[in-house]
Amino acid sequence: MPERKVDLNLFRVFEAIMRHRSVAGASRELNITPSAVSHALARLRQLLSDPLFTYADNGMAPTARALEVAPDVNEGLRRFSEAILSEKFDPTRSTRTFRMAMSDYAALTLLPAIADRVAKLGPNINLRIFPLSRTDLVEHLDRGTVEMAVGWFNNLPNRMRRMSVLVETETLLVRSSHPLTREKPSIERLFDFPHVVVELSGSGERPIDGFIDERGVERRVWIERLLLEQESQAGGPVGRVAISLPHYSAVGNLVAQSDMIATLPRSIAIREAVREPLVLLEMPYEPLQVNIETVWHELGDRDPGLQWFKDNILQDAAQR
Repeated sequence: MPERKVDLNLFRVFEAIMRHRSVAGASRELNITPSAVSHALARLRQLLSDPLFTYADNGMAPTARALEVAPDVNEGLRRFSEAILSEKFDPTRSTRTFRMAMSDYAALTLLPAIADRVAKLGPNINLRIFPLSRTDLVEHLDRGTVEMAVGWFNNLPNRMRRMSVLVETETLLVRSSHPLTREKPSIERLFDFPHVVVELSGSGERPIDGFIDERGVERRVWIERLLLEQESQAGGPVGRVAISLPHYSAVGNLVAQSDMIATLPRSIAIREAVREPLVLLEMPYEPLQVNIETVWHELGDRDPGLQWFKDNILQDAAQR
């Protein structure tokens, strides 16, 4: 089909089906009938000589060809919109909703400062926060249902961008009258007490490096190195995980009422020690340094609103 005869609306339909994984969802977004969506999809299939989407249990699954062309289609539509509108992002007038995935850690430490900064610079801007532990983060970033993710990452697909927000370190937390407060704890001594551990995915997985791999995104879900390492070393001391949680919010209260030990990000531990009778202990080994990052799809590089949010909201919040 000659390029000059290609209907731009076909690619808007393609983008909508990719995002919703259904004809009905695309129909609602575009405000056209399901029949019109199906007709446009048929024309696209003919144009690209590929079925593009097949029916699956959880909706319409994109083919390899659809996944291949999706980034270029999205970028082309974005460029077209920018060329037509030629407007810069104005936070004082914007009513945009930014969709972010966050770990429990990021919500506790960064979100209050982010919300305060947004309220001052963009009073009508809204935030929608999704749990970072949701399955298939890559798919949600590809589809645009999540625009940014804030957490602890290792390897990422090439189409993902990343920006360091802050560096966190780990520390030990015990109740104020714990036996370990009267001595300098050794590694062996730490195994004498039960541990409460935060495993952010809630799956019970204990990857040896603390990361799980989800379609090319390696996301940190485990910060307790001591127990991970001893599990991999036969014949060494054995520690007990008395309680495993998918979030940090309950740890302080649990530790304050028991002899359990928790290894936490230092900023979380300091926050909990203000609220509960808790003490931070010097670690008997070199503390882990964790780089907290924002991750987004490469298409976001052409989104003025997203760039404003990263440069004016996230970086400022990290400095507080």
